Amino acid sequence: MHKESLSMKLSKQFPLNALRVFEAAARLGSFTRAGEELGMTQTAVSYQIKLLEENIGEPLFLRRPRQIVLTEVGERLAPKVSEAFSILQDAMASVSDDPEIMLLIHSTPTFASQWLARHLGSFQLKHPNIAVRLSTSDTIIDFSRVSSDIAIRSGRGAWPGLRAHLLMKVNFTPMLSPELAASIGGVHTPSDLLKLRIIDAGDPWWVQWFEAAGVPDPGLQGRPRSRLGAQSFEASAAIAGQGVAVLTPEFYVDDLAAGRLLQPFDILCNDGMNYWLAYPESRRHTPRIRAFKNWILGEFGMPLE
Repeated sequence: MHKESLSMKLSKQFPLNALRVFEAAARLGSFTRAGEELGMTQTAVSYQIKLLEENIGEPLFLRRPRQIVLTEVGERLAPKVSEAFSILQDAMASVSDDPEIMLLIHSTPTFASQWLARHLGSFQLKHPNIAVRLSTSDTIIDFSRVSSDIAIRSGRGAWPGLRAHLLMKVNFTPMLSPELAASIGGVHTPSDLLKLRIIDAGDPWWVQWFEAAGVPDPGLQGRPRSRLGAQSFEASAAIAGQGVAVLTPEFYVDDLAAGRLLQPFDILCNDGMNYWLAYPESRRHTPRIRAFKNWILGEFGMPLE
């Protein structure tokens, strides 16, 4: 009798069905979309949310016409519930016949192509039960609206609600093909670069680098400001001899060693926008996130927490 009453008490304290519905509604910002994901009617979703609110004794959503918004209590509860279900999912996968856990990574295109794609295999060898899905864009994602476990971001490392770990300093300097440099008899002084086409002359990195190199007014304003969208594309254009690109040397060690690119000067600049690993603070104990964090910090020689 005591065991039965204790079980009923725990069931009331932890209404898992209602919590699952709440997690989906909070993440998707819609009762309708939560119902579609879970195979429930909107009425059933509303009922489960109401049960949870009665259990807690506080409203979790503000109901507005065609919109729901988390209350302060809902904002505090949502990330903890999301982390809890993530841990449960990993736990079930670890003992199932098909122990595959999906890790969702969002990255900038350049970091993904120039570093992550080349090293990710070693992570998967260490964690064969974790499958990786990688998406890329220069947009800074909102973890509450985009399905992603972690993000590789360029920035200063201060994002509210996120834990961030520095991966690498993003230094930059001009680079070009040796053939292009030879076409003007070699690049001997920073001003020699101005004899050539500057790839993306509107990039503020150029102004900062020329100033550091002793050329405070390089006259870039009148040059074409075409943008290729990612540093990796600019590097490809430079390798093809289409101009001089301002690049991060750490990404192009192989191209420099093979003679596809030339770094004519040792002058390196940094504007404070470096690469960081970021993930929601509330999910820092999620096993797959912790595994990836420990691996990538080790790859960069950064201290583990």
